Amino acid sequence: MGTALDYRQLMAGAADPADVVTLAFGGVLARFPIMGLSAPALDRLLRRYFPRATGFGTVSEVGNNAGCAALPVDEFDDLRALLMAHRSEDNEETQWLACAVATACLGDNHLWQDMGLPDRDTLSRLLGRHFTTLYEKNTGNMKWKKFFYKQLCEQAEVNLCKAPSCKVCTDYALCFGPEESGSSVS
Repeated sequence: MGTALDYRQLMAGAADPADVVTLAFGGVLARFPIMGLSAPALDRLLRRYFPRATGFGTVSEVGNNAGCAALPVDEFDDLRALLMAHRSEDNEETQWLACAVATACLGDNHLWQDMGLPDRDTLSRLLGRHFTTLYEKNTGNMKWKKFFYKQLCEQAEVNLCKAPSCKVCTDYALCFGPEESGSSVS
């Protein structure tokens, strides 16, 4: 497990600070060490997206800080596999994004917040571009973390819903309502 990086330092050294992928990587790296990335992969990510970033030490320091709380690896692996099964392109960037999104899913807030993105629409655009078939399956506009976990439950043939249909469930507003910037997700 590694340490989170300083967002301002990362973005000051970003190749394209307005790019949604750069925003996503910067936001996740500022909150969590991205799970599933080897030190060489993290180094390539940093060089590609943040080539002028300085002040955060070596990649090995970023990737191996014992002070970070442990995240559930089995959930991470399942989430990453779900994302990779729906990737739009088979390239290293998409693999990195799958790791970043899966890592951020283990945070306590809405996914767009845990990824440091400005709003849910930005996250939706990112997912629509890089994980198109998964994005298209979210026809009811369910909140992304809940949607991902619902997909995992369906794959495992586990019925997660309290009612025969989400539309009649007492928790409908928790899954499909608006996402406030100050609210958290359990």
